Amino acid sequence: MYESGPSAEQLAVLGLTAADMAGDDVEVWPCNWPAFLLFNRMSTQWRVGAGGAIGLDYNCIRDVAGFLGIKKKKLAEIFPDLQVLEGEALRVMAEERENSP
Repeated sequence: MYESGPSAEQLAVLGLTAADMAGDDVEVWPCNWPAFLLFNRMSTQWRVGAGGAIGLDYNCIRDVAGFLGIKKKKLAEIFPDLQVLEGEALRVMAEERENSP
């Protein structure tokens, strides 16, 4: 999670260069990791309407959190962070819809 990227030698073994790995790395702070992990695992649980995603299916959050070993008390603590991630994802998806042909 907090490691530097692969060396040039490691990439060469796979036939890659540093340019092939160019992209925006995103750091997730340890305090946000549980919310990020839950959000990531909820990736197939979007409610969708005619215009695209409208939000996460909150009915399955407890089940998914349980599969990840997140206790009810911890879930209550990270739920607001999950909503921030959900809101940002919805904003990005709406922006992509607006910019698509």
